[in-house]
Amino acid sequence: MQDSERRQALADFLKTRRSRLAPEAVGLPRGVRRRTPGLRREEVAQLAHIGTTWYTWLEQERDIHVSVDVLDSLASALMLTPDERRHLFTLAEQALPTDNPPFEEKISPIIERFIDNLGDIPCYVLGRRWDRIAWNAAACALFEDFS
Repeated sequence: MQDSERRQALADFLKTRRSRLAPEAVGLPRGVRRRTPGLRREEVAQLAHIGTTWYTWLEQERDIHVSVDVLDSLASALMLTPDERRHLFTLAEQALPTDNPPFEEKISPIIERFIDNLGDIPCYVLGRRWDRIAWNAAACALFEDFS
């Protein structure tokens, strides 16, 4: 595959993965006006902790080289499956790291018990991507069933 074809394939892959994610799925507000389905470029960049310009250049098929850390962040932000993650690394011509499994946020058992013991007081915990990682029954009754 030629370099220009690879960059186009990478851009197309990122666009399709971005378009399939609803803002609510990653803990972002939907907003009033959306011209594009799924997440905006700025939202993906924010979730991946990278610059919006850098992410935009990837989707514009610019000749830039992406680090393993940036690819890991993008894979996490776009909620890629292991196969999709592998494909992302292949398109970016980077070796898939074997020693770093995808980041999964967890809360301590103490916090979990605390939330459960709040009774009728609704409570939920947001992760680094603003997704809900823990909640109690009262929060589900008041807001929605988060499971």
